[in-house]
Amino acid sequence: MTSPRYYPVFLNLKGKKCVVVGGGRVAERKVLSLLESGADITVISPELTKRLRKESVKSLNRAKGSKGNLRHISREYKKGDIRNAFLAIAATDSMETNKKVSADAPNLINVVDAPSLCNFIAPSVVRRGPLTIAISTSGVSPSIAKAIRKELEKLYGPKFGRRLDSIKKIRTKALSEIKDKKKRERFLKKLGAEAIKRI
Repeated sequence: MTSPRYYPVFLNLKGKKCVVVGGGRVAERKVLSLLESGADITVISPELTKRLRKESVKSLNRAKGSKGNLRHISREYKKGDIRNAFLAIAATDSMETNKKVSADAPNLINVVDAPSLCNFIAPSVVRRGPLTIAISTSGVSPSIAKAIRKELEKLYGPKFGRRLDSIKKIRTKALSEIKDKKKRERFLKKLGAEAIKRI
């Protein structure tokens, strides 16, 4: 069976309703990533990891808009729980539950370790400040995607993220101060080329 040809995309999930079914370690990884994106998350699970419990409490005290929100519904999944969700993730250890979540999903659905039940898969990701590199083998070998991610993490260290933050400030200034479009393009191209050379 040939692997699907996935369409790569970066989603803006700020304020979007996302539901994660499951409260174990895999669900924890998914939730933490969604929180970083500013999503409005509901976790449905009788149990939560210690970290998810902590994040749930922190979310109650967090200033609105500073990060994503997290609320916990302490029970098993029920039909209709993801009816209004923009994105849902099934991350339980029960294939039966995961299949139910997949069948109920109105929009974007990811079922951990079951690509046939998904309409999107999550890539292996490298984040360095504003830089995000997503790696996927279309589900063929997550371990290869992970190995490539580790290589890229070495190549683009934390310093690269800080460099991009500096470039952002310079670019913003150049856009307002260099009125000549061609001169501005040359300047920005040179700025980008120098940043790459210094890797």
